[in-house]
Amino acid sequence: MQNSTTSPPFIRRSSSSAQKEPVLHDSLLLQSIHQQIPSSISSTSSSSTSLSVVINGKNGNNLQNSSYIADGLEKLHLRNNHQHNCIASAPACPNNDLENDAVLFNTLNNTEGLSSVRSHMDLAKTANSVRTLAKRLNRATISLNVKSVIIITKARDNSLIYLTKEMVEWLLVNFSSMNVYVDKKLETSHRFDYQGLLNDVPTATVRLKFWDKQLILANSVPFDFVITLGGDGTVLHASTMFQNVVPPIISFSLGSLGFLTNFEFENFREVLSKAATKGVKTDLRMRFTCKVHAADGTIICEQQVLNELTIDRGPSPYVTMLELYGDEHLLTVAQADGLIIATPTGSTAYSLSAGGSLVHPEVSCICITPICPHTLSFRPIMVPDSIKLTVKVPSRSRSTAWAAFDGRNRVKLEVGGYVTICASRFPFPTVKNENNLYFENVSRVLNWNVRKEQKGFKHLLSDKNKKICDAEENASIAAGSDTIQTDDEELWDIDYSDLDEN
Repeated sequence: MQNSTTSPPFIRRSSSSAQKEPVLHDSLLLQSIHQQIPSSISSTSSSSTSLSVVINGKNGNNLQNSSYIADGLEKLHLRNNHQHNCIASAPACPNNDLENDAVLFNTLNNTEGLSSVRSHMDLAKTANSVRTLAKRLNRATISLNVKSVIIITKARDNSLIYLTKEMVEWLLVNFSSMNVYVDKKLETSHRFDYQGLLNDVPTATVRLKFWDKQLILANSVPFDFVITLGGDGTVLHASTMFQNVVPPIISFSLGSLGFLTNFEFENFREVLSKAATKGVKTDLRMRFTCKVHAADGTIICEQQVLNELTIDRGPSPYVTMLELYGDEHLLTVAQADGLIIATPTGSTAYSLSAGGSLVHPEVSCICITPICPHTLSFRPIMVPDSIKLTVKVPSRSRSTAWAAFDGRNRVKLEVGGYVTICASRFPFPTVKNENNLYFENVSRVLNWNVRKEQKGFKHLLSDKNKKICDAEENASIAAGSDTIQTDDEELWDIDYSDLDEN
């Protein structure tokens, strides 16, 4: 398939010979490295400025690919050789980790390095090193000198305006050097009472600011944290606004579901104090980079997707026909109401309703789920995130299709048009709550594998029979036996195992 635009910076290789280029964003990767090097390298309000200076010798804007990271790791290793002590809390000397990471990145980023692998043992060691590095990234603590935070409040719920005001006032009073950005619409809201805040906190005149979508898209303010007040929809809205690098997301549950909202609002003082002083750990949730193309290859739009890309028949009465390609090889032709291409985060959303599987957010894969397929054998499937998918409306299709990104911004696909989907360079970092695990969320929200346990029936007995039962149980306890669970089959009045013996 011809494409007149420049391909995204991903390396396609045979899955049997090499790994794909890492898609974790460079600045977040540097943050994980930062926690393993001596504290003499100070952090600033920007999450990666100090490390970028070490790597590039100037501002980190020139950090374009993983080769810079490898060079930086080597320089940091040389710099740390002058230090006498390692971090006490580290399980191993960080100098060794940095040296190994530098070698690993040089190997992954260099085609000659990959082709020089002489045995399967070397390849297995490299693959294990990649997994080890991924684990360290998930355990990394991001410590920042917080200067600017942005608060995104759930829309169409005026009761949350008062909660937003309460949080803003607390932040302005307790963090004297912090700038707080709130929605520009609150400037004239009588519930938010901007003038009243200025009277209560005089420094708010300079430190309380307002954001709009243009400010965020321009990326003119280096936000250290994004605070969301609402539900999962508010978190998805934050993902839509931050189409490049995303600051760590601290989400407070004020919605109805709560897969992505990890903290309760009543604890916001403790949560934010700990985040600002001790740092945070994040889940780097995978996003998709989706590009919509016309039939001639012209790019119509580009969007970062956190949950899913949905391609359906829209208002057309006909079953849609979609060609699905993986790395430019035809995988299948789908005749259905549509296709859902979901991230692991989105596996609990539309994909799950359409019959897709639950996928842990740390699993690197792409979920493909058909919507009401014409053939019952078309089952959901998961493919590696190294694959670049293409969904095309073929020329023989009787109708057009429509693409939606996280349920927003629907775009029409004419016959011959197509969408490319690949793992994004800009993951979505959600701050972890150590007391709120993924499986607890699934069980709480979806009642996953929840069933009633068998209970005793003593409460159904009459008072006379209840006394007899209690007396027998007390006698068994006194004799040191357990009549409920025992290996002595003679204690059971009814036992079907004797029928098997006959």
